[in-house]
Amino acid sequence: MTTRTDQPRPRVALVGNRNDHSPAHPRLETFGPHLSVELEWIASQNVTSADDLASYDGIWVIPGSPYVSKDGVLTAIRHARETGVPYLGTCGGFQHALIEYMRTVLGVAGADDVQYDPDTPTPVIIPLVCCLKGQQASLHLGDGTRLSGVYAGAEATTETFHCQYGLNPDFAETIERSDLVISGWDSEGAPRAIELADHPFFIATLFQPELSSEPGAIHPLIEAYTDAVHKHAEARPRALAGTS
Repeated sequence: MTTRTDQPRPRVALVGNRNDHSPAHPRLETFGPHLSVELEWIASQNVTSADDLASYDGIWVIPGSPYVSKDGVLTAIRHARETGVPYLGTCGGFQHALIEYMRTVLGVAGADDVQYDPDTPTPVIIPLVCCLKGQQASLHLGDGTRLSGVYAGAEATTETFHCQYGLNPDFAETIERSDLVISGWDSEGAPRAIELADHPFFIATLFQPELSSEPGAIHPLIEAYTDAVHKHAEARPRALAGTS
């Protein structure tokens, strides 16, 4: 990525709840200063409306589910999805992107994660058959998807996971019939990544690219995301000027 020094760095909201016991969180602070964007932690309970995120050029919902405020996270995701703000969701950000889309776009009002409500009648997010905490696993990529492009058109790769919950297979067909594209699967065909084709950048993954990033070697998905954030930030003044 080309380093940009002639203007302030774009601001990315890291939405979630900081926790030293979540491997991705201290890792973010290790390589974050080496990114071309400014990362700012926003606690989930501090997102009460889209206005709380209006000044940010990107939204990244970080691992750490269940969050203090599920509604705060869903508000952040909806804001990014509806306004074209670049969105990256990792682990919990993948799970909640599915919930938000099911609720808001597909009209499944009760869509939920069993971590919040074990008795929910619409368990979209449930325990994985095999726990993936601290595991590497194969990831098969959808042909022609933006995620595949991140890997230079590769058909498959290996990624690092640290999670125990994923999409309930009973709802996979519902997602497949929608405009939310399943762009990554495991070796058994279980969804591991989603994206929106008609959005400037909206990708959510169950794997955690944070865990594969170092100060001198940032994961290509994070690089692609920060590039999208820059494009969004650079377009904002022109968009505002066009409306004056």
